[in-house]
Amino acid sequence: MTCIVQKYGGSSVADLDRLKKVAALIAAVKREGIDVAVVVSAMGKTTDGLVQMARDITASPPRREMDMLLSTGERVTMSLLVMALHELGVEAVSLTGSQSGIITNDRHNDARVIEVRPFRVQDELAKGRVVVVGGFQGVSYKRDITTLGRGGSDTSAVALAAALGADRCEIYSDIDGVYTADPAVLAEARHLPEISYQVMQEMAMAGAKVLNAQAVQFAKESQIAIYARSTFQPGRETVVRKMSPGLPRGIRAVVSESDLVRVRIHGETTLEHFEWIMTYLEEEQVPVKELSMAGVQPENAWSRASFVISSKNVYQWDRVRERLRTECGKAVEFDTDLAALSVIGEGLNADNETLVESLRLLKAEGIAVLGVTTTSFRISLVVPKDEIRRSVKLLHGKWIEEMGQPGGSGDQE
Repeated sequence: MTCIVQKYGGSSVADLDRLKKVAALIAAVKREGIDVAVVVSAMGKTTDGLVQMARDITASPPRREMDMLLSTGERVTMSLLVMALHELGVEAVSLTGSQSGIITNDRHNDARVIEVRPFRVQDELAKGRVVVVGGFQGVSYKRDITTLGRGGSDTSAVALAAALGADRCEIYSDIDGVYTADPAVLAEARHLPEISYQVMQEMAMAGAKVLNAQAVQFAKESQIAIYARSTFQPGRETVVRKMSPGLPRGIRAVVSESDLVRVRIHGETTLEHFEWIMTYLEEEQVPVKELSMAGVQPENAWSRASFVISSKNVYQWDRVRERLRTECGKAVEFDTDLAALSVIGEGLNADNETLVESLRLLKAEGIAVLGVTTTSFRISLVVPKDEIRRSVKLLHGKWIEEMGQPGGSGDQE
């Protein structure tokens, strides 16, 4: 029998009317003889409300207790959805992340899934029931409740689909798939009917919000196709999957990310400060990217280092920043009000044409480029935060619109 996993985001279950409509959609699929496991997010702005309640009590809520608190949002959704399915005559059961066998590491607020043991889910599916799982959460090997961070319900869904050997994973939200740019930033953004795992993962890591990067990694490893769809406006979709070799290469998207901070370390004790900072940031579970270090001869001592973090994704960033300043003094500096735009495609390192032309275009418009990073699939340019919308429009116009590509005509896995 066909088995699929569906995930419904917070906007899809924002109130009881929408939740009932989702129940009807699931019931229709089940009546076709398909086994269905459903992963749900918290309703609407529930998570934001829980966070605010915690902050009304303390400015520094313990991470473990935040996980205990935030995991309740998905439990509300899953139980109400099961009730709605029962009203439609569909047998269903709700399971938490831990009951579903989603095992994570012991990091709180941004745990990573290390294993899924879906035995309970399989047993319930075998009984003909729809299984509704609370997304965004799991249980650590220490038996603590954990949450998976931004986009964590996507990861829950794809990891579960991989463990079940599902035919596909359907991700439902308020948009109908992946675009060549964020439609909220650029009205000219174009819909992408299909995209490869690798390009989608680069987009997610560069700031695209449609799918979580870890979720795409799970899909890639298990060859599970992801279908990104709109819940209540069916029609278009984006399929994320392995692409056939030999398809034309091209630039697929221009992705943007704001609220970036570049941390710079310099001076005679650069290495000592760098080691302390990296250790401290690991303890605080702060991800870093775009790491750069430079040394001087003859002792090959590090004279300067820098890296970039996304401050909006850091738990209590103000506190972390002040600790760095206190411990390192003038050896550490922060460049704020930064943003990054990334040109995403395949084979971008084959030559320097895309990079050079992008730099020329921004320079001609008076936009300062404050940093450059490249990979095989991505060229990222750091610009002032207040120039990000104009920068995206310029590069999207050049590489997507002017080239006549709906994000490129294809890409390879």
